[in-house]
Amino acid sequence: MTFKPTFLIFSFLLSMATTVEAAELCGLQKQGEILVGKTAPQTKILFNGKELHTDSDGVFLLAFGRDEKTDSEITMVTDGQSALTRKLTITDGGWDIQNITGIPPRKVTPSDSDIRDIEREQKLLKAALAESQMKPYWQKGFIRPVEGRISGKFGGQRIMNGVKRNPHAGMDIAAKEGTEVKAASDGMVVLAAADLFYSGNVVVLDHGYGLHTIYAHLSKINVRRGDKVSQGDIIGLVGHTGRATGPHLHWGASLNGTKFRPDSLLNINNNNDFCFTL
Repeated sequence: MTFKPTFLIFSFLLSMATTVEAAELCGLQKQGEILVGKTAPQTKILFNGKELHTDSDGVFLLAFGRDEKTDSEITMVTDGQSALTRKLTITDGGWDIQNITGIPPRKVTPSDSDIRDIEREQKLLKAALAESQMKPYWQKGFIRPVEGRISGKFGGQRIMNGVKRNPHAGMDIAAKEGTEVKAASDGMVVLAAADLFYSGNVVVLDHGYGLHTIYAHLSKINVRRGDKVSQGDIIGLVGHTGRATGPHLHWGASLNGTKFRPDSLLNINNNNDFCFTL
């Protein structure tokens, strides 16, 4: 019987070692939103089985796509073994349907040569969105890159010239041709490409932790790949290059390849009223 206290102490220490710390998330549990999370340092965070970047302080970002499952799961793993999984209750985004006419027919039904241009564009954007700075530029916060009427919302089902197309992956802000477009936050330019089939002249900024913003249909690009930009810097001018029926900025946002509502970035540091513990 003399070994019992030692066994109890060992069991207690083992239970302490395998305890998984809870995580806190701040933001709306809704399709198309981005949230900021905080957990214990050295905790691995998985969202629907995909690992998220967690910094040395336990801070991470989580985005819900347009069609995110309403019962998605988040898992916290410590010491490489102990895991705690929680279900999230994600509400529907309530996406609208938008009919758009007056688009040049080849922009709706591309030719074989157009398809080759589209494939090149997709490769360029995919490569840009795969780059990820580890510096938390996003913590600066975000501003709207241009002021104007919202002519197209994120997530809307688009019918172009009567043809049903993919949901809108960003938001459109109508403004006069030549209006200055500002960097929404600090970041690095990972793409500055001209005359792409859909996007026209486009800039992509990397804000760290897999977070990117996209600026398309520009009439002019003022930056080059590799440039460091600060919030408010003029990165281009509003235009209607690519697939566009009039001058506007297509503003997009992506986290680790998941497209989400860019306007939700405006509150990324001001969501304390929407915090919850997992």
